[in-house]
Amino acid sequence: MKTHDEMVQDWLKDPEFKAVYDALEPEFSWLDELLKARQAVGLTQAEVAERMGTKPSAVARLEAGGGSNKHSPSVATLRKYAEAVGCQLEIRLVREPKENAY
Repeated sequence: MKTHDEMVQDWLKDPEFKAVYDALEPEFSWLDELLKARQAVGLTQAEVAERMGTKPSAVARLEAGGGSNKHSPSVATLRKYAEAVGCQLEIRLVREPKENAY
């Protein structure tokens, strides 16, 4: 039986799959930042939820992406999460390479 990573590597050989996968990279990147920040301070989702004044299920949804087409977290929610894990929220706009710019 293949591992998840092995299956993804096989799927990435398909150009259509790779294009969709690559398009999701920015979303995966910020979700990964949430997990890294929480893990760096050794907190559970329940502990972060308590610090944020919310439920563990809300933190789990936030870290899982919450279904990006269903709901995007507010800046206030992201700020609360950042504060709960001892960070500050920083939002930046990064210029696209010229071939992708408007």
